[in-house]
Amino acid sequence: MVFRRRTPLNLMQKLRALVLPKGGWGRAFRYLRHRASRIPDAPHRIARGIACGVFASFTPLFGLHFFLAIFLAWIARGNVIAALIGTAAGNPLTFPFIAVLSIDLGHMILGSRADGVPVSQIMTAFGQAGDEIFRNIRAIFGAEEMRWDRLERFFRGVFLPYLVGGLGPGLVAALVSYWLSLPALNGYQRLRAARREARARKPAEKPAPSKEEDRT
Repeated sequence: MVFRRRTPLNLMQKLRALVLPKGGWGRAFRYLRHRASRIPDAPHRIARGIACGVFASFTPLFGLHFFLAIFLAWIARGNVIAALIGTAAGNPLTFPFIAVLSIDLGHMILGSRADGVPVSQIMTAFGQAGDEIFRNIRAIFGAEEMRWDRLERFFRGVFLPYLVGGLGPGLVAALVSYWLSLPALNGYQRLRAARREARARKPAEKPAPSKEEDRT
């Protein structure tokens, strides 16, 4: 492949790149901001798309955030590319805070604190639930017995409170991202239009006269 690395990354380097992108998160977010500002669409549609992506990142549907962001952007008539960029609000740095806030708030709303999973075991619960799903799929075609105890514990203790509790913070974060990005996008697009207009009005520079023309 043309863009394949000469030296493949080892496992530790891949994990480090997942948590800390090359150049740092600041550079990564500046790049995403630059990409969003250059999307050829109306500012309000871009801002809607960003808001949809931010909201999707507050759900426990890991692995489906892109698809959810696209669906929400389609419903809200927002820009799909901006929605995909907006999902960057959910990243390895923010997910722990989002998860803890959403799950605690969800238990408070549902009154299910007794079914809660300790914070240190949340990621383990996700892994166990996924493992049990794959085991049950294999059991359909084999002799293994299907089990649902881990999935039930995960649904009651993590998924449902995460889903319910994430709606409020996700909506607040989406609205904040919309109202912050809209004026910034409007200003950027007006600046670009003014620069294009200035370049169009700038008269073409006359070429310097040749030596023969100077003699005459």
